[in-house]
Amino acid sequence: MGAGGADNPPFDEAVSALESEREQAAEREDDTAEHDVDMGMTRRRVAIYAGVVLALVIGLYVGLPAALSGVSDTTDKLGEADPVWLAVALAFNVASFIAYIGLFRGVVGGQSDEGVVGPRLDWSASYQITMAGLAATRLFAAAGAGGIALTYWALRRAGMQRREAGCRMVAFLSLLYLVYVLSVVIFGVGLRVGILPGPQPVGMTIVPAALAAIAIVVFLLITLIPQDVERRLAEWSRGYRRRALLLRRVASGPALVARGSRITLDIVRHPSQGALAIAGAIGFWAANICVLWACFHAFGEAVPKAVLVQGFFVGMTANLLPFFPGGVGSVDAGMIGAFLAFGEPTSSVVVAVLTYRVIAFWLPIPPGIVAYLQLRRTVSRWREEGLPSPVGGV
Repeated sequence: MGAGGADNPPFDEAVSALESEREQAAEREDDTAEHDVDMGMTRRRVAIYAGVVLALVIGLYVGLPAALSGVSDTTDKLGEADPVWLAVALAFNVASFIAYIGLFRGVVGGQSDEGVVGPRLDWSASYQITMAGLAATRLFAAAGAGGIALTYWALRRAGMQRREAGCRMVAFLSLLYLVYVLSVVIFGVGLRVGILPGPQPVGMTIVPAALAAIAIVVFLLITLIPQDVERRLAEWSRGYRRRALLLRRVASGPALVARGSRITLDIVRHPSQGALAIAGAIGFWAANICVLWACFHAFGEAVPKAVLVQGFFVGMTANLLPFFPGGVGSVDAGMIGAFLAFGEPTSSVVVAVLTYRVIAFWLPIPPGIVAYLQLRRTVSRWREEGLPSPVGGV
C-alpha cells in the first residue's frame, strides 16, 4: 500500500522496467513507420482519393461560380488575368516555400543542451522534408495531419530521439501558428477600432480576434506546466503502481506539448538565436498573403491591406474542418465567404481566391511528390550510414 515519503527501490525498479518496456515498444512502432507511410499510399487508396478530390474540384471550380449570382462569366474572367501579376504571384509562392524551409531549419537544426538537434537536417534534407510534408498535407489529411506524420517520421529516421522529435514538431507548429493568431488579434482589433482602414464587420474583426486571444492565453498556460511534471506525479503516486503508470502516461502528452511550447518561447525571447525560425514563420504567412494580393490585382481588384490580411487568416480557419480531404473546397469557400463578408465584389473574390488556390495549393503538389521520392533515397542513405549520436531524451 502507500509508502509515504519513504524510498521504495523495488517499486521504482518495477516502474522503470515497465516504462522501459513501453519505450521499447514505442521504438519498435517507430521502426515500422516507413512501412506505414507506404501503406497509406497504396494505389487503391490513391485512386479513391483522387476521385474524391476530382469531384470536389469540379464542384468547386464549375458548380460554385454557376451557383453564385453575378459570376456566370467566371470562366471567361479567369482567362482575362494579367500574366504579369500571375508571375508576381508565382514568385511570392516560391518565396513562401523558402521561408517555410527556413522556419523548419531554424527549429529542428537549432541547439539543445546536448548539442545540435538535427545534425543530418541540412538545407537539402530540410527542403525534402518540408516539401514532401506540404504535399502530404494537401493530399492525405485535413488540418495538416498528413504532413505532421511524414515530418515526424523523417525526424526519427534522421536519428532524432522520439521525445525530442515530438517537442521540435510542437515548437515548429507553435511558432508558425503563433504568428497566425497574433495577426488575427492585431488586424481584427485594428480594423474594428478604426486604426486600420477598411470595413468593420463584427464577425470578421473582433470575434475572431477574441478567439485568437483565447488561443494565445491557452498557449501561455501550457508553458506553465512544470518541466518535471511526470517525475512529480510519479513521486505523488509512489507506492501505487497502477496509478503511477497511468499518471505517467496521461502526463506524457501535456509534458511534451509544454516543452515544445517553451522551446517556442525561447526562440521568441532570443531572436538572435532563433532569427531564421522567426523570419521563416513571418515570411511564410506574408508571402502567402502576397500571393493572394497579386491574384486580386491580376483581375483588377485592389483590396485594403488590413482586409486582405484578416480575410485571408479568417478564411484559412476552414482548413480545420475534418470533412474535406486536404482542405479542398473548405478553404476556398471559407476565404470567399470571408471577403464577401467584408463587402468585396463577388466576381473578383471568386476568381482571385480560386486562382490563389491553384497557385498556392495545387502547383506545389508535383514538386512535393518529387521531394518525397528524394527523401526516400535520403532516408535509405541514412540507414546505410547508421544512426548518429542521439540528441534529446527519449
